[in-house]
Formats: sequence, structure tokens, C-alpha cells
Amino acid sequence: MPFKIVRNDITKMNTEAIVNTANDHPTVGTGCDSAIYKAAGYKELLNYRREHIGYAEEGEVFLTPGFRLQAKYIIHAVSPRYTGGTQGEAEKLHACYRKSLQIAKEKGIASISFPLISTGGFGYPKEEGIRIAVDEIHAFLLENEMEIYLVVFDGKATHLGEKIYPDL
Repeated sequence: MPFKIVRNDITKMNTEAIVNTANDHPTVGTGCDSAIYKAAGYKELLNYRREHIGYAEEGEVFLTPGFRLQAKYIIHAVSPRYTGGTQGEAEKLHACYRKSLQIAKEKGIASISFPLISTGGFGYPKEEGIRIAVDEIHAFLLENEMEIYLVVFDGKATHLGEKIYPDL
């Protein structure tokens, strides 16, 4: 099966790339962002971001090496902060998934793991966030081959994934 929802720590996923929920500025946030930086090598990854990437707009993505992770690459999706849903958050979240998949395809990446982008510290509602993730992943898989995992970390997200998409 090319797409699965799993409960795991994204830094432990054995895929060629993992996706990080990145900030727009080269700073390290909480949650997924912090965990990935710590596992990859905090200083090396942060210095790489500062020297090679810098600022990036919400909804944009960029690629870095995986450093000490099992994953060869980290695709950083600059996650939208949820401020009520009227500031283009849904479009930016759709773009995070779509552009992450596109950059993975362009690099020839065969397997990728996503967190539920923006649904932690950035406040995006989990149910809507998981629907956007699954919609974008399904649309991509209609025309492309890739092994894709949506990695959830807590029981609430796991239950939500099973409730909304029991066949995954």
C-alpha cells in the first residue's frame, strides 16, 4: 500500500525523506520542529538553514540534508499559523503538502513521512488538517508512485485518522 497513517515518532521513520513543520524564519520551534532538529543535529541543521535558506514564506518548502537522521533528506514545510481560517490558512496548508510531494518527486525520493502539519503549536484544527493532508496525498498518488506515511504522535490524532479513514 503506498499510503498509510501510522502512530510513531517521525524522527524514527525509516523513509528517504521526512517533512518538518518549519517556521518562516531560521529559528527552531516546539514540537515536531524541535524534535527533528535535536535528532538531526541541532547546530548543523540550524546553521545550514541560516546559511543556505534563510527566510521562507508560509506555504513554501525547502530541502536540507537529514544529517544524523535515518532519512537522507528533510523537507521543511513553512507551516501556516491558524488564526481563524480566514487568512488563507487552508490554501497554505494544501500548498505545504503539495509542494513537499513535488520536491520529493523532483529529487527522485521513493518514500516520505509527513507529520500533521500545523496542527500542533500552530493551532490548525486536527480534523481539518488531516482531511487536507489525505486529500493532497491521494491527489498526488493518482498520478505518481511513492510510499507515503502520515505520522501521528498522539492518541487523539490516531483515533481521528481511524475514524475518518478506516481503510488506511
